[in-house]
Amino acid sequence: MGRKRNTYRMIEQDDFDINTRLHTIVRGEDEAAMVESVGLALVKLPDVLNRLKPDIMIVHGDRFDALALATSAALMNIRILHIEGGEVSGTIDDSIRHAITKLAHYHVCCTRSAEQHLISMCEDHDRILLAGCPSYDKLLSAKNKDYMSIIRMWLGDDVKCKDYIVALQHPVTTDIKHSIKMFELTLDALISFNKRTLVLFPNIDAGSKEMVRVMRKKGIEHHPNFRAVKHVPFDQFIQLVAHAGCMIGNSSCGVREVGAFGTPVINLGTRQIGRETGENVLHVRDADTQDKILQALHLQFGKQYPCSKIYGDGNAVPRILKFLKSIDLQEPLQKKFCFPPVKENISQDIDHILETLSALAVDLGGTNLRVAIVSMKGEIVKKYTQFNPKTYEERINLILQMCVEAAAEAVKLNCRILGVGISTGGRVNPQEGIVLHSTKLIQEWNSVDLRTPLSDTLHLPVWVDNDGNCAAMAERKFGQGKGLENFVTLITGTGIGGGIIHQHELIHGSSFCAAELGHLVVSLDGPDCSCGSHGCIEAYASGMALQREAKKLHDEDLLLVEGMSVPKDEAVSALHLIQAAKLGNAKAQSILRTAGTALGLGVVNILHTMNPSLVILSGVLASHYIHIVKDIIRQQALSSVQDVDVVVSDLVDPALLGAASMVLDYTTRRIH
Repeated sequence: MGRKRNTYRMIEQDDFDINTRLHTIVRGEDEAAMVESVGLALVKLPDVLNRLKPDIMIVHGDRFDALALATSAALMNIRILHIEGGEVSGTIDDSIRHAITKLAHYHVCCTRSAEQHLISMCEDHDRILLAGCPSYDKLLSAKNKDYMSIIRMWLGDDVKCKDYIVALQHPVTTDIKHSIKMFELTLDALISFNKRTLVLFPNIDAGSKEMVRVMRKKGIEHHPNFRAVKHVPFDQFIQLVAHAGCMIGNSSCGVREVGAFGTPVINLGTRQIGRETGENVLHVRDADTQDKILQALHLQFGKQYPCSKIYGDGNAVPRILKFLKSIDLQEPLQKKFCFPPVKENISQDIDHILETLSALAVDLGGTNLRVAIVSMKGEIVKKYTQFNPKTYEERINLILQMCVEAAAEAVKLNCRILGVGISTGGRVNPQEGIVLHSTKLIQEWNSVDLRTPLSDTLHLPVWVDNDGNCAAMAERKFGQGKGLENFVTLITGTGIGGGIIHQHELIHGSSFCAAELGHLVVSLDGPDCSCGSHGCIEAYASGMALQREAKKLHDEDLLLVEGMSVPKDEAVSALHLIQAAKLGNAKAQSILRTAGTALGLGVVNILHTMNPSLVILSGVLASHYIHIVKDIIRQQALSSVQDVDVVVSDLVDPALLGAASMVLDYTTRRIH
C-alpha cells in the first residue's frame, strides 16, 4: 500500500515471472507529468504487446497508467478484461475508469451497484461478472494471523491493539490547492488528538509533492507520535488497518477494504464521495476546519462496527477464474453495445445461472429455533429446525452452528447470502441488534447482543427485530400487506405478537415496545399472563394459554371425546383442545370461543386506535379464530371501522420471511 512503487516485488513474492518491466512514470508529480507518463507508456507498450501476443489483457482499476495499457491493447485487437469497473468515487478516476470500461471486452465488478452502472453504460450483460472484490478473498481470511508483531514493527513496542490510527491521504487532482490545505488540517487534528499514528505517503498524482512538503514542514517524520512510511506490504497493511482504532484520509482502501473488519473510518473530502460504504464510514465532506476533523476522530476512534461485505464475500478469485476459462477466443473481437431498454434478468455468473441473492433468516420462537435460506422472491430454499435450548449459552452456540452450516450449504445451492435477519420473541432494539427483555417464553434472553457474535463469525451484516414486527414486514414484502400504506398484523403462536405498518413504515415506538398487541388487556380480572400482568390477549388466546386449558380439562377427564386419544408419552397441547372442539366437546368449544372473543376485543381496540385499512391474522391458530373475531367486530366496533377487512395470512413462515425481508429490503434499497 502507500505509493505503490514496489508492486513488482509483491508480484515476484507470489512466484510470478515478470517478462517485461517498463519505466513510464515521468517525474514532476503534476498534471503535465501524468499526461507525459501516459504518452510514454503508449510509445513503449506496442513493442511489448507485439512480442508477448497475449490472448487476454487483464486491466485493473482506474489509474492513468491502466488507461494507457487498455488503449494500447484495444488498438492492437487484444481482448481486455477490466476488473473493478462501474464504480463511482467522485474524482478524475471516474472518467479514467469509465473510459477503460468502454475499451474493455469483459468486465468483473465488485458490487451490485457497479454491475447496474455497467449495464446502464450499454455494456453487454452477458460479459459482466459480479464477482466481488478480489482483495476481499485475502482480507476475510487474514484477520486471525499474528498481528501484534506487525503492529509493533511499524508503530513501536509500546502501542496497543485498537489504540492507534492509520492515515492515508492522496491529492485530488481536480482541486490540488484544497487537497493540500485539507491535509494540513488533518495533520494538525492528528497532532492534537495525541494518538500513535502511522502516516503513509500520498500516491504520485499531481499535488503529492506539495503534500509531502506539508508533512516535513510539520515535522511528522520526527514527531514521537508519528511513523511516516512510503510503503507497507499488503499482507501487513491488512493487519494494521484490521486492528486500528481508526483509519483517516481519502483512500479507496478506507471505504472499500477496511469495512471487512468493521474498523472505524473517517473519509475526508470528495475523493471517495460516490463510493458505496458500510456503516463504519463517517464522511467529513467539507473538511475545512481542524475542529471538524478532530470531532470526527472523537466520534469514531475505538468503535467497532459490524463487518461489511458490500464489496465481496471472499470467493471472487474462483469466480474470475471460471469466467476467464469460459471466454471463447474464437468469437468475434468487435465489441457489441447493448443500448436501452436493458434486460431485467441479468446473469451474474458466466454459466448464465443467476446466483440467487438470498438472506439467512433466523426465527427464535418459544418452542423452536429455525434457520432458513430465503431467496429475493420469498422462496424458502432450505430450512433447518431444532428445539430452542433453555439456556443462553446453549442457544447462542446453536444459532452460530446452524447459521455456519446454512451459509456453507448456500454456496452449494448457488445462493449468495447478503446478510442475516433474526426474528426473536421479546423487546428488541433493532438499531443495536440487542434483545432488551423477553418474557418467560424464552429464558435467559435479556440484554443479549445478537448482532456482534453472528457478524464476527459469518462476516455478514446482521439485522434483529421482534417476531411480531417481522411478521408485519413479511406481509409488507411478500403477503397481503404489499402496497398498503397502513395495516396491522397479529401473529398467533406459542405467544401472541404483532406489528404495525403506518405510512409504509414499521412502528417501533420510543422504547421499542410498540405493537406488543399480545399484551393488550381485555379483562380486568382475567388469567395471569407470562408478562406478569393478567387479562392480556396472550393469557386467553395464545397456544400456551390453550395448552393450559387443555391440561385442566384432561386432568378432569373432560377433554377426550369419542375418536380421540392422547398417548401417555405425549404432552397435552392446544391442538388436542382444537381437535376436541371439532369433535363436539362443548367445554373445548367454549374455551376456544372465549379465546377468540379476547382476540376479537383486541382487534376492536386496534381498529379504534390505529384505524388500519387491513388486519392480518397470522400463525397456526389464525384460521381457528377468524370467524369469531369478525363476529366480535360486528358486535363491538364503531360503524366507521366495520368495513375494515380482517384476513388470514397466506404466508407459511411469516417470522422467517420477515427476518429475511430486513436483509433483502436493505440490499434492494442500497442496490448492493
